[in-house]
Amino acid sequence: MLRGYGVPALPRIAKGFSPGRSNSSGLSSSVGWRRQAMAGVSKSVNGAGAVPPPVHPTYNLREVIQLALSEDAGDRGDVSCLATIPAEMTAEARFLAKENGVIAGIALADMVFQELDPSLKTDWAVEDGSTVEKGQVFGKVCGNARSILTAERVVLNFMQRMSGIATATKKMADAAKPARILETRKTAPGLRLIDKWAVLIGGGENHRMGLYDMVMVKDNHIAVAGGIENAIFAVTKYLEEKGLDIGVEVETRTLDEVRRVLAILDKGKVTRIMLDNMVSTQANGDIDVGLLREAVEIVGGRVQTEASGNVTLSTVGKIGSTGVTYISSGALTHSVSALDISCKVDIDLALAVGKRTNRA
Repeated sequence: MLRGYGVPALPRIAKGFSPGRSNSSGLSSSVGWRRQAMAGVSKSVNGAGAVPPPVHPTYNLREVIQLALSEDAGDRGDVSCLATIPAEMTAEARFLAKENGVIAGIALADMVFQELDPSLKTDWAVEDGSTVEKGQVFGKVCGNARSILTAERVVLNFMQRMSGIATATKKMADAAKPARILETRKTAPGLRLIDKWAVLIGGGENHRMGLYDMVMVKDNHIAVAGGIENAIFAVTKYLEEKGLDIGVEVETRTLDEVRRVLAILDKGKVTRIMLDNMVSTQANGDIDVGLLREAVEIVGGRVQTEASGNVTLSTVGKIGSTGVTYISSGALTHSVSALDISCKVDIDLALAVGKRTNRA
């Protein structure tokens, strides 16, 4: 079971939310919804397994979906659909990629459709993590027309953001090898699990989920604690008293700080050293990784290392060549460029317009 999925049945999202069918029973039961959600996550195409979301002890993905649907439907429901489409009308809408990229959010799209109307059926030609090309039709949803159009924008908002993150992550992860790419906590408030899920789909790895699952001793902690040694000793004592077995990362900015951390490894718990801003930009636009490379050599594999600062697609390859274990980039989630995707009932017209405007 993926924690954060199965929750007790909640009340109707909003008065008038029904997309056109009575749905008088309200939202599906927690057991049924969990089964639907898990089916969406475990779906595979051509034998490849899909990527499950990260685990979080308090994050409730179903409530996030409900909030997004309620945000759109308000207290009246989709008045455009209610006014123009007969209640029992059915339709088929197809998903169109309008630029090249990595698709992410298919499993989440299934969850949104199922939350709004369990009778909707989807059929995907790709899975999360697949590469799509501009003009490619990669999936469809069939069923009640009002339901499809009411869910459309919420589904696309999730998929476009997630696909943008996955696309950027894929490029960064490929360029960084043999180092491994991490995101940071610089995620959209309320969407952290979804943002970090997209990073996994794109081939990256997750840094800490929040403040609770890893000790990260940063410059401000060090300053308040009265130095790196004091901070590390305090962390070690705290973890022992609480019986916690979690990672401990310590931020360093100079070679002296790196050496000071290494000098007390046998007395305090440290599992990773962050080598922060040890990459400098030169006048010609190139980067100097000499300091970072020296720091990695000093650590000598005794603990994991993580490079942070001045990380871009053009610099990450050179940073990864220093032997650092991880490279973290906040830009993967805080500066995401959404992948252009549409969902159209009249796909032929959509393709024709796309070709005319060079967007498909």
